[in-house]
Amino acid sequence: MTNDGRWAVDIWRAAMAPEPRLKVSEWADRHRILPRHSAEPGPWRTSRVPYLREIMDALSVSSPVERVVVMAGAQVGKTEAGLNWIGYCIAHAPGPMLLVQPSADMIRRNTMQRIDPMIECCPTIRNKVVEQKGREAGNTMSHKEFPGGALMMTTAGSGTGLRSSAVRYLFMDEVDAYPFSVDDEGDPVSLATQRTVTFRGRRKIYLCSTPTVKGLSRIEAAFFESDQRYFHVPCPACGEFAPIEWAQIRWPEGHRERAYRVCPACGGVAEERDKFRMLAGGRWVATTEGDGRTAGFRISTLYSPFETWGEVAAEHGRATDDPARLQTWVNNKLAETWEDQGGEAVDADPLMDRREDWGDTLPAAVALLTAGVDVQGDRLEVQVIGWGQDEECWSVDYRIIWGDPSGPRVWDDLDAFLQTTYQHSRNVDDMGIRATCLDTGGHHTKTAYEFCRIRFARRVWAIKGRGGPGVPVWPRRPSKGKGNMPLFIVGVDAVKDSIYARLRKTEAGPGTIHFPAGREAQYFAQLTAEKVITRYSKGRPQRLWVPKRDGERNEALDTFVYATAALHGLMAAGLQLNREATALLDAPMRDAVAPGTPPKSLARPTYVIKKNSYLRR
Repeated sequence: MTNDGRWAVDIWRAAMAPEPRLKVSEWADRHRILPRHSAEPGPWRTSRVPYLREIMDALSVSSPVERVVVMAGAQVGKTEAGLNWIGYCIAHAPGPMLLVQPSADMIRRNTMQRIDPMIECCPTIRNKVVEQKGREAGNTMSHKEFPGGALMMTTAGSGTGLRSSAVRYLFMDEVDAYPFSVDDEGDPVSLATQRTVTFRGRRKIYLCSTPTVKGLSRIEAAFFESDQRYFHVPCPACGEFAPIEWAQIRWPEGHRERAYRVCPACGGVAEERDKFRMLAGGRWVATTEGDGRTAGFRISTLYSPFETWGEVAAEHGRATDDPARLQTWVNNKLAETWEDQGGEAVDADPLMDRREDWGDTLPAAVALLTAGVDVQGDRLEVQVIGWGQDEECWSVDYRIIWGDPSGPRVWDDLDAFLQTTYQHSRNVDDMGIRATCLDTGGHHTKTAYEFCRIRFARRVWAIKGRGGPGVPVWPRRPSKGKGNMPLFIVGVDAVKDSIYARLRKTEAGPGTIHFPAGREAQYFAQLTAEKVITRYSKGRPQRLWVPKRDGERNEALDTFVYATAALHGLMAAGLQLNREATALLDAPMRDAVAPGTPPKSLARPTYVIKKNSYLRR
């Protein structure tokens, strides 16, 4: 036989050989190298996160499991397990694979910060993926080709990307951030899953996410269809196995950073230093039969080797008095869904009883001001919010500027108002409005754009509200409006959830909302004009903010939402609210200062415009 003949036979034998019996965790331990920018660069060690072993091995081709569901907290490695699976498939079990992310921005970040570095650091897959050469189609931001298959990446909002060619492997990351429906075609998870039908019996589907709201969470629904596994660890004192739960975490009075775990069986104490040994001896325990094809895993941050019980407890202490922040903590740390209270309407009358008389100066705790502007057919409405420590806030001003927004006068009046300064009760310089969000999604869009365009350097930002799950309060970067004007898409539902949760707080503290004496009843009626309802469309629950009564005005709520978005815009640009609030405490009260003493000038961060972004100098 000639050399060419032997070469052809070798290729045929390689193609016909069965897929290797190697498991994903074994491949990762042998071949995965974490890049230098990782928290722990160097060879991957499953022993560092032993609870991921069974999750990864369920994704191996030798496992009979067809669908793997991971409902997890932050910093536990659920996405890294998926990356190991991608590398394993490229190297040992090639086939067409689809990775679905909530947004195009996440695809870019994931490719640049995780997938490309993984390929570069692992020779076993670097030699298989098509070399990156300019705009060559085989290796782009959203497409990586290798012998026997390709890794394709798309967003959950792209109907075309979700319904195109068939795939054997499907990785759906952060599914609770996916939109409710894609191009009126239905649930993106269902659309993507349909692409795997032709590989039934050989397909693998991996869903992972931090959960969100109870009854609306996709990952929770998928977990309930599974065998519902929990990771049990042995008690160092008695050896009894049990999952780690928040109810078991205790700490000495006033010292959350020294939190420890109390065994539910014997009452023995496990310190943070015992966690590694407990994880190493842990095991997954299924609590139900499920559908027979789905392995479900729920794991909280309490198991994470990268975050201590003390850190989790300390964050709980900062969030416990603020319902909005507490929801984030419950979702991200405990991997539990949040019992939504938003559907309970907030009454206006009790809010009126909470009005306070703080005089003609800003309250002592106000560290900065933001404004929100709503455009109506015959007026502009503006609300100014003062912000303090832990987002405690004060509605310090509300103005209605009457006039035709199609003409210049009302906009000139708005410009003059946004340059208003307010005297502070502490001996500091008068405060101006640090940032403003102006809604361009309603009346007189073109004029509103132009107003913001020439005042962008003053942080007067053009925004457009967008409802629905998974829309962040403030985007990572602006979209392009008319004339390439930067336009910021604001997740209004998330802000309304936060505002309504905080309206129920009655005592001063993190997140509390304060109102001035003299604020009229109409303001409170508008602030509480909406409620949350759940409707079902195509069998899926849909959470909607709607008016309590048809035709009810809600400008007070909208302007509060926009002023809150302006704060988030500042924080995205580098603002550290608590640091500024703490610095303010050094200034004495104005009435305690001797006459003639100049006010203290507090250092303020400045911002510059560069390539349509907003960067802290």
